[in-house]
Amino acid sequence: MRAKFKTLILGGRVLTLLWGAGFGLAFATGTELEKEQPVDPAPCLAAIAAGDDDKIASACGALIDNDQTGKADRINALAARGAAFARKDQLDRAIADYDAALRLDPTLADIFNARGELWWRKGERRKALLDFGDALKLNPDHPTARSNYKRLALELERLGALMAVAGKPSFNCATARRPVEKAICASPELADLDRQIDAANARAVREAAGVSRRAGRTLQREQEKFLARRNLEYGRPGYDLQKAMRERLERLLGVNGY
Repeated sequence: MRAKFKTLILGGRVLTLLWGAGFGLAFATGTELEKEQPVDPAPCLAAIAAGDDDKIASACGALIDNDQTGKADRINALAARGAAFARKDQLDRAIADYDAALRLDPTLADIFNARGELWWRKGERRKALLDFGDALKLNPDHPTARSNYKRLALELERLGALMAVAGKPSFNCATARRPVEKAICASPELADLDRQIDAANARAVREAAGVSRRAGRTLQREQEKFLARRNLEYGRPGYDLQKAMRERLERLLGVNGY
């Protein structure tokens, strides 16, 4: 039996039905040259202008998913949808859109900066710094990237300084003699508390002394009394060293206006 052909319209596309003995039922496009029609970018642009993140995700998503979308329209749609995802705190999806945009055009300083901000929000500081640096390589005058790079570099510097003293008290453990000092040296948490107390006290005394020398001396005597009580009472029943240190730190932070 000869194969027979018929055409029908289904979903707006011309399909050819092929059937007959030995063929079963098969579908093929009306012409193999038929291609997916481009999506009108107007709805995506309108959603961007309206600032409607839900419509941006759907309308610009249609542009992104259409094979016939031009490069410029695709990049704009990816950038817009990425920003919408970021505003919704869907950071991984936003980063994926920025990744795709940069694969299409790796010269987009704004996209490098935007992706860097998302890495920063995720706590990926090294990746963020690299993106800000790439943005500045492309556009040395990019004000936001320059500001982001500087602030993040300072943050990394501070974190590095904190890591260098983490678990270390305000005094030299090699010369510690009192049991309470040895206990502080043996506990990273107590060591951090001791260092924070010492720094907060120094700041409180300095600020008070700026108002009057007497006020500064009063605060310093208060610290000396705390240390004397700590040294005397440590090891006695009912004395909680960590609690006493936390209360002292809270007192000092209150003095400093925190």
